[in-house]
Amino acid sequence: MTNSTPIKKINSNGTRDAVSRYSGIKALFDNNLFNNHWFEVDTKKVEAKKTEYNFVDLFSGAGGLSLGFKQAGFNKVLSIEIDKDASETIRRNFPESYHFEGKIEDLTDDKIKEIVGNRTIHVVCGGPPCQGFSVAGLRKPNDPRNQLFREFVRVVNVLKPWYVVLENVPGILTMQDGQVYQEILRQFGLIGYENMSVRILEAATFGAPQLRTRAVFVGNRFGNKNPYPKAQYSKENYKSIESALDDLKDLPPDPSINHEWTKHSKKMENRIAKVLPGDSLYDTFRDAWKRQYKGVPSMTAKENHGGVHIHYEKNRVISARELARLQTFPDDFIFSGTMKRAYWQIGNAVPCILGKNIGLAVRNEIEKI
Repeated sequence: MTNSTPIKKINSNGTRDAVSRYSGIKALFDNNLFNNHWFEVDTKKVEAKKTEYNFVDLFSGAGGLSLGFKQAGFNKVLSIEIDKDASETIRRNFPESYHFEGKIEDLTDDKIKEIVGNRTIHVVCGGPPCQGFSVAGLRKPNDPRNQLFREFVRVVNVLKPWYVVLENVPGILTMQDGQVYQEILRQFGLIGYENMSVRILEAATFGAPQLRTRAVFVGNRFGNKNPYPKAQYSKENYKSIESALDDLKDLPPDPSINHEWTKHSKKMENRIAKVLPGDSLYDTFRDAWKRQYKGVPSMTAKENHGGVHIHYEKNRVISARELARLQTFPDDFIFSGTMKRAYWQIGNAVPCILGKNIGLAVRNEIEKI
């Protein structure tokens, strides 16, 4: 099955929300007089070279943000992740750095200082889970809600990095009528990052063959404006899903490179064959089991009960390796654990190309300092 539906038509049906869901709030934040402590860097002009700048990744997951910063030239010193399989993936792909597998609250201040030693930490990055975020929980030190966010702040306060990069779902900006994100800014201001800013970035504008938006907080302890990467692609020239996956579509399953997908019965294949681009196999799944369009980026993809998205031509879901391609992981980045656990790790990752461009923008300013 193929489809060459033009973007104009696509924007009038199922993918409209995926493309423009956050455009209004993005414009609102970009033009907010109280969120003006930022500027853009043309990261195409920043060379991705090896440097002596160090970073720490909190709540690292499988390492999408870590790999992005490494590709931007940073040295990874420490990462923290509680998930067993994601931790094994981190150790496998970042053997040069120290990885702490466990609860972040179990990593004491003294142990952090011992691991880092006398090295300067230029960036602390990461994405603390936002489930349960509440203004009340943020303001009460003993409230169990937002404990993980407070641990992020604690580690930043211990390491006192030059820059902080915190990423999360865009929805965090509208939680409790915006009070949650404002309290996050206030909490970082209390430990020396008074000019923290937040913007919504779209991974497709940096070359990802997938529509995936993130809220990105950036702060520094010098009182300077915060660098963000300048968009490099527009809707008219986004990279298409098939540009990333076409060479894999006819390959048989290969567990050695995570090229595996949920096995379908013949009956299920026949059902999938009837699903048109933009439609879902199930009425109850809004973010999975959708047939992808050709000619445009994939819709936001994440693991969901074994069904990520239906291939744009094949009568199957996309494989874990294909999902990794959409997240811009290189093919030699291998994920540990079962196929389902690989799906989970990849689907929850930050696209590497987005992390790289954020890293390049920040590194450009570190070099000036």
